[in-house]
Amino acid sequence: MSTALQPADLAFFSTLAGAGSLSAAARELGVTTPAVSKRLAAMEARLGTLLVNRSTRRMGLTPEGELALEYARRILGEIDDLAQLLGSAQAEPRGLLRVNATLGFGRSHVAPVISKFARRHPQVEVQLQLSVNPPALTEDAFDVCIRFGAPPESRVVARRVAANRRLLCAAPAYLARAGTPRVPHDLVRHACIGIRQGDEAYGVWRLSQGRGAAQKTEAVKTRGTLATNDGAIAVLWALEGHGILMRAEWDIARHLASGRLMPVLPQWRTPDADIYAVYPQRHQRSARVRAFVDFLTAALARDAPG
Repeated sequence: MSTALQPADLAFFSTLAGAGSLSAAARELGVTTPAVSKRLAAMEARLGTLLVNRSTRRMGLTPEGELALEYARRILGEIDDLAQLLGSAQAEPRGLLRVNATLGFGRSHVAPVISKFARRHPQVEVQLQLSVNPPALTEDAFDVCIRFGAPPESRVVARRVAANRRLLCAAPAYLARAGTPRVPHDLVRHACIGIRQGDEAYGVWRLSQGRGAAQKTEAVKTRGTLATNDGAIAVLWALEGHGILMRAEWDIARHLASGRLMPVLPQWRTPDADIYAVYPQRHQRSARVRAFVDFLTAALARDAPG
C-alpha cells in the first residue's frame, strides 16, 4: 500500500477537523459515520501516525493532526488560488484566509469589517487572531497582517489601507488639576499612561514640529504609575483622569469629539503610524487576499476619523 498522502485526504481531513466530530463530518460529507471512521483510519495507517484522539463524546487532534491540518488548509488555499488564476478573473474568492491584527484595533475595527466581509464572501473561511505584537513576517502563520507603520522588509507586500495619527490627549479634569503642557519637555512633570506594545522604546515619546530642514524633533522620557499592553484599558484610564495618553486617532476620535478627552500639544506630530495590510509576495494574486484587502480599505475609508 502506498504511504503517500493523497490529495483527496487534505480536503477530507480539513472538513473533519472543521466539523469537530465524526458524525458531524459524516453529515457534511453525505456519508455514514462508520465510513468517515474507516477513511480516517486508512489515512492514519498510510501515514503511520494518529491524527485524531477519539472518545465517545469528543474528538481532538493530536500534535501530528494539528500539523496536518495546518498544511492541508494552506495547500487547499493555494490550489484555490491556482484555479482562480487559471480561470475567470471574476471568480468568487474561496478558501482559508488567516488574518492577524493588534488587540485594540483588531477588536474594534478589523473584526467588524470581517463580519461584513464574511457575508459578502461566504465561501471564504476567515480565521482572525489578535496579538499584542505583530508576528514575524518571515513566518508563514498568516495570510494578511494588519499593522501600524510600513514594515522594513522588502520581501513582503505592504499596502497602505488607512491613514492614522497618534495624538496626545488627557481628560479635562486631569488638565485642570495638573495643568496643560506647553512644550514637549513639560511632559516630564506629568503622569503619562504607558502602553507596552510593539518594538518601540517604552516610555519614550518622540514629537516633531516643522518640515524639511526646519523640522525639529524632541524625545521625551515619560513617567507615570500606570502602564498596560491593552490600548482600550489605557484609554479608559485616560478618561478617568489618570494622566496623559498617546493613542491612535482611530481609538480616541469619538472621545475628542465629545470633549471627554482634550488634545495635548496638538501642534506637535508623533511618528508615522499609518495602517498597512502586509502579506507575502506570493499572495499578490490570491483572490481571497486581494478581495479582503480591497474590502478593508473601502470600509476603513468610510469609517475614518473626521
